[in-house]
Amino acid sequence: MSRRRTLGTKKKIALLVSAATVAGGGAFVMASTSNAAPTPKSASESTVCLGLATALGNNQKFIADQRANPDAQSEARIANREAVVAEIKRKQEASGCAVGESAQDSQTAQPSQPAEAAQPPAASAQPSQPAESAPAGDAGGGAAASGQQVCNGSTVTLSGEGGAPAASSNQFPAGTKLKVTNLDNNKSTTVEVTSVSGSCALLNNAAFEQVREPGKFLIRRALIEKVG
Repeated sequence: MSRRRTLGTKKKIALLVSAATVAGGGAFVMASTSNAAPTPKSASESTVCLGLATALGNNQKFIADQRANPDAQSEARIANREAVVAEIKRKQEASGCAVGESAQDSQTAQPSQPAEAAQPPAASAQPSQPAESAPAGDAGGGAAASGQQVCNGSTVTLSGEGGAPAASSNQFPAGTKLKVTNLDNNKSTTVEVTSVSGSCALLNNAAFEQVREPGKFLIRRALIEKVG
């Protein structure tokens, strides 16, 4: 009888050990699952990620343009923008975005305007109207008059550059003053163009902070005016 009891006790201990092992394994799996890194968000899933992706794309385009058409200052500009690209990628990682995803700044509102302007001349057969509507479509150019709206349809992102509030542009020369208004919060800033970029108007970090909405790196509804 004592031997049977002893064997019974050993079996019970073995079963308890097995159960503890299984439970421990299950707890380990649950812990591993809960500690798994979240999937990075794409630009299509987050406004923050879209803004950073657009900023990255603009800077990468600028670097590519400088390499394709170099001048005496291209090497210094490229080195500066490569540092900016690295900073944007750090912001992507910190914001939970897909690191390295880029998107070119698109001006979706512009293509439809010439098409609409072209229809009335066809109906009225007046050739003078297209000539009058051409400057409006050219409003993004450096020849725009002071106080005129420019960069129609452009979104606004940050260039990633430091320093005092300033802007960079591929259409306006250094010294041009632009007023940028965020129509979503009615905040505006007037800045001077100090460098070249791959977009109609990019704000550096200090200027973007003056008009941004908290947590966003993209201004979808922007009014940009040439004021000097």
